[in-house]
Amino acid sequence: MKQITKLLTVSALTFATTQSFAANVTVEIKNLTQGLYFTPIATVAHTSDSSLFEVGEMASSEIQEMAEGGSLAGLTTIATAINADMLAETAAGPLAPTAKVSGSFMTADSNTVLSIVAMILPSNDGFIGLDNWTIPTEAGTYTVYLNAYDAGTEANDEIIGGGAPGVPGMPAPPFLTLGTNGSGVTATETNTMIHIHPGNIGDDSATDGKSDVTNTVHRWLNPVAKVTVTVQ
Repeated sequence: MKQITKLLTVSALTFATTQSFAANVTVEIKNLTQGLYFTPIATVAHTSDSSLFEVGEMASSEIQEMAEGGSLAGLTTIATAINADMLAETAAGPLAPTAKVSGSFMTADSNTVLSIVAMILPSNDGFIGLDNWTIPTEAGTYTVYLNAYDAGTEANDEIIGGGAPGVPGMPAPPFLTLGTNGSGVTATETNTMIHIHPGNIGDDSATDGKSDVTNTVHRWLNPVAKVTVTVQ
């Protein structure tokens, strides 16, 4: 398993023998959805032998806390430990539908791939994800579209809850208009590995029904985000 959490002992790393280069990289992320919000986004340039997440594998505790509650604390600690280059404004507000955010950094010679994650709201443990995208060595502007992933760590009950890792229920920040008193879409998660998110189901009741999610606002199809990378 190539989880980035396995790389805490930096002295034990054996770096891949791919070409190394430093680059001035600008990353712009746009929310393509109708009614979803993204929590503060982690954009990480790191070595090719590590990963923030792996589709089909168990989520790390750091990915879980990001996907269930939007926290980047654990990922920031790990990125620092392995000398990754990271853009993360943890105090930033949510990225609203159609909005975009950008930032720039100079990557280290060995940090040749780019990964991006942020929680999707409303969801139980959904997140946008880019996994180990190779940063081009040639200057230019490049576009990548991101899917929504399910961390597999929590049942998609679509009910308002605490939002803490391991606690059932979705966060309900004030900028979201959600229903109440939902009975729950499901109480189980059959796929406990990271996988493509099945999307919100929702309903049209604001006071009961199965879901606290509005089916005409908070459903989605992939892709959910557009990433524009400029290499200089």
